[in-house]
Amino acid sequence: MNDLKCKNLSMTFTNPQTGAAVEALKDINFTLKKGELLSVLGPSGCGKTTLLNMIAGFINPTAGEIFLGGKNIDGPGVERGMVFQQGALFEWLTVSENVSYGLRMKKTEKKESQRLVEKWLDIVGLKGFDNTPIYQLSGGMQQRVALARCLVNDPDVILMDEPLGALDALTREKMQSLILELWKETGKTIMIITHSVEEAILLGERLFVMAPRPGRIQKEYNLPFSQRGLHESLRAIKQDSEFSKVREEVLTMIWDMEEEIMGRA
Repeated sequence: MNDLKCKNLSMTFTNPQTGAAVEALKDINFTLKKGELLSVLGPSGCGKTTLLNMIAGFINPTAGEIFLGGKNIDGPGVERGMVFQQGALFEWLTVSENVSYGLRMKKTEKKESQRLVEKWLDIVGLKGFDNTPIYQLSGGMQQRVALARCLVNDPDVILMDEPLGALDALTREKMQSLILELWKETGKTIMIITHSVEEAILLGERLFVMAPRPGRIQKEYNLPFSQRGLHESLRAIKQDSEFSKVREEVLTMIWDMEEEIMGRA
């Protein structure tokens, strides 16, 4: 099984101005089973992106270990795909050239590469945009390209760092639906970082609310809304009383953390 396991993860940085040690994360422990969708939420400075970057292999923890399928993670790997907030696309390349970038690095046969690119562009709703330059696309379309570029490489785990944060409300809702559809169709393990309480509750089959100083998992929720979102209107779910109850609870929790950070508690 390609479960993702984080054991006793801690990350300490040194403040470049004062030389003081800063605990970004401390004793993070969880297992994400294959096919689960986890959302991670918390106030600024709680270590959300640091945790994601460690799982991606971009930085190494000061203590603890990360395993995927029993193999220790100590650097980037093709079994983990990353989707960034701004897509991190190559503006001077076409849609097709962006999506096929990883396949070219792996020296995939040209005909097979073209087949895979066409398949994933169709799935993310960009059929016919193969030769369109990235700079001509809207923000939502660019994020679809970023998703296709990630998925075409068939990673075991998809890591998303605020992937919808720069989008307008309507486009964001459409992309939330697309993420749920892709989760259902591919069976991929997905971990998504977001600042939106509503989005975290809506998308996360599991939800971690993180607290800062040092970063740690304050509370975990197991939620039904992502499964419901596969066959119900997301807008209707957001108006559901159960959804509202969880949202208010999480909002209050994060508000209290922010007040504590500001010294008002």
